[in-house]
Amino acid sequence: MSKFRNVTALVTGGAGFIGSALVRHILADTDASLVNVDALTYAGNLESIPGADDTGRYVFAQVDICDFAALSSVFAEHRPDLVMHLAAESHVDRSIDGPGAFIQTNVVGTYNMLEAARSYWQGLEGDKKADFRFHHISTDEVYGDLHGTDDLFTETTSYEPSSPYSASKAGSDHLVRAWGRTFGLPIVVTNCSNNYGPYHFPEKLVPHIILNALHGKPLPVYGDGSQIRDWLYVEDHARALFKVVTEGKVGETYNIGGHNEKRNIEVVETICELLEELAPENANSRASGKGFKDLITFVKDRPGHDARYAIDASKIQRELGWTPLETFESGIRKTVQWYLDNPEWWQRVLSGDYKLDRIGGG
Repeated sequence: MSKFRNVTALVTGGAGFIGSALVRHILADTDASLVNVDALTYAGNLESIPGADDTGRYVFAQVDICDFAALSSVFAEHRPDLVMHLAAESHVDRSIDGPGAFIQTNVVGTYNMLEAARSYWQGLEGDKKADFRFHHISTDEVYGDLHGTDDLFTETTSYEPSSPYSASKAGSDHLVRAWGRTFGLPIVVTNCSNNYGPYHFPEKLVPHIILNALHGKPLPVYGDGSQIRDWLYVEDHARALFKVVTEGKVGETYNIGGHNEKRNIEVVETICELLEELAPENANSRASGKGFKDLITFVKDRPGHDARYAIDASKIQRELGWTPLETFESGIRKTVQWYLDNPEWWQRVLSGDYKLDRIGGG
């Protein structure tokens, strides 16, 4: 839309996995300027947005969203037209081991973002105020799980979160909608399915399996691997996010899915098959004369593990014209190839060296 040309977008969590894909998309494919607000916790990596500083439209602010004063200063200095709030703790296993950080970042941090944005927005005038948007990016895990084979999560599915992570995201979703209804803050919300793609922190399933396989290590699969997820290529998600914040209707929720339901064991086996094709010379897996699939190891299931997630993404297709460009087969091939082509990125993550060049130190 023309009213969103030459805008300034404030993105929180822009050094994370989905956030960095969004930053890369905005800088490469739009004319918007961008302020990246990120605390650079363990999963934040500025090496995931190469060349950003060279665009002349990018500013980085190392700020924790739990620091209200610092957030307010960012709003006052950079005067954004759009806010895209992605900063969150997002790993289910970590939320089981230590729920407190998830409540602090995902609930208290989102509250701070809403209050900083509300104070700033209320001081705006004219078109600047009318066109302002606060876009909250969330997950399909807030809906709990699906037990039928044909059921899908829609935008009106009731919330039944299972883990501390999903419960904290559900809480943040409710806060955002309450600030929209009570205070009139112009909000939009999106809930997405499982993302995968380049620059994914190695603790998550897809990169963990790729890198373990390349190092000849066991490929752990929870339970019997029958859990079903809808897989969304992260660059497709980034396109959807910017379309929602610029074209979505205020107060609405949009589910973003990849139309690619796969059992976890299918994902792992597909990665193994691709590595057999793309990295046949890999010595680590060949030392014992076995293939990559021989490394698969079934481990005790995660507590409260949801059985199936599946997104109905027909609303965003119908109302905004977005559909994913990648199938799972094309996206996972691109992902595996990216990890094979970019060992310097993941080697620095695995070694911890990516933390050394940060503003404010490691």
